[in-house]
Amino acid sequence: MNTEQARLNMIKQQIRTWDVTDYKVLEAFSAVPREEFVDPAFRDLAFSDTNLALGHNEIMLSPIIEGKMLQALEIQPHETVLEIGTGSGYFTALLAQFAKHVYSVEFYSDLSQNAAQHLKNRRITNVSLEIGNAARGWNFHKDKVDVLVITGSLPFLPESFKSCLKESGRLMAILGDSPNMEVTLIKKQPNGWVATPLFETVAPALLYAQQPERFVF
Repeated sequence: MNTEQARLNMIKQQIRTWDVTDYKVLEAFSAVPREEFVDPAFRDLAFSDTNLALGHNEIMLSPIIEGKMLQALEIQPHETVLEIGTGSGYFTALLAQFAKHVYSVEFYSDLSQNAAQHLKNRRITNVSLEIGNAARGWNFHKDKVDVLVITGSLPFLPESFKSCLKESGRLMAILGDSPNMEVTLIKKQPNGWVATPLFETVAPALLYAQQPERFVF
């Protein structure tokens, strides 16, 4: 496989055709070698338009989903980011191209350790990896963050996540039940929180996610 040609095809034929036109986002996909973050068994599929299995029922999101999310987040160089769901560390590395610092939480220690090695190999130092259950929020930092992104799906967003954010902060989550899920951007406005559905996708549920009350017949 011609790796560089495959990377270029991924950017031009997949990501850009999904209306991801921010050149900084496209440059990030060029700068971070996706193939180094995938399981060796799936390396031939590293640039494919598909989710890749990571174990523990977790996935590496497809390039087009990652690209759309990055573009919509509009992360600025002075901002801090909290990521729920480190996974392979690839999306973490992409976030780190934009943010001052990224804090990323993963439930499974082996995935976190693998991600740490990938990030170390790329000399990405503005990332702190943490291990724990962040399915209902992660309030273990003294300072609140500017951006919170949740890479696993939730049936609905618990209010506790909002407490992680600064007043001007924003949050991105995959909300709903399969097959009806939407990537949603939530921002704090003067009159309250405003949620904007962006596009549909499907992703595994965040482990131990809070469930809504459901009618039983």
